[in-house]
Amino acid sequence: MSSEPAGVSGLAQRYATAVFELADERRAIDAVAADLETIGAMIAAVPDLRRLLRSPVLKRQDQARALDAVLKQAGISDLTRQFAGLVAKNRRLFAFEDMIRGFRALLAQRRGEITAEVTSAGELSKQQLDAITDALKRVYGGKVAVAPRVDPALLGGLVVRVGSRMVDSSLKTKLQRLQIALKGAA
Repeated sequence: MSSEPAGVSGLAQRYATAVFELADERRAIDAVAADLETIGAMIAAVPDLRRLLRSPVLKRQDQARALDAVLKQAGISDLTRQFAGLVAKNRRLFAFEDMIRGFRALLAQRRGEITAEVTSAGELSKQQLDAITDALKRVYGGKVAVAPRVDPALLGGLVVRVGSRMVDSSLKTKLQRLQIALKGAA
C-alpha cells in the first residue's frame, strides 16, 4: 500500500508534510489543524474563495493578498497564513484542498486514527456525524476521524471513503445504475 493518502498528489503531500513538520517543530499542530479545517470548510462553503484558489488569470501577488485578507478576517494563525502565502507565491493554490487532506492524513497517522472521508449531498448534523463515526469505529476498531464534505451533485445518500476502500450509497450512483439496467433491458 502506498504511503501517500488516497487522492493526494505528490506535490500536495510534500507541502502537507512540510507544514506538518514545521507545526510540529513549533508545537502548533493542533492550532494548524484547526486552521486548516476552518479553511477547508470555507473553501467548501464559499464558491468565490474556490474560484480565487483555482484562477489562473489572477496574478500570484493578488491571489496571495486576497487570500491573506480572508484568512486574517477568519482569525487564522500567522503560521498557517504564512504557509498559505507561500503556496500562493509558488502558484500552487489549485492543490490547497489536497494539501489540507494530506495534513489531515498525517495528523491521523500520528494519532493512530483512521481517516474516513464522508461526502453527502447536504450538511450533516452532529448526530448524523456521531452515528457515522460510531458505525465506522465498530467496523474498523480504534480511533476514526471523520472528514465531512458536501457535494450537492450526489442528490442524497453518502459516499464513505476509508483509505482505498469506498462505499457509495448516493442517489446519483443508484440512478446511474438504474439507467444502465434499463438500457440493457431495452
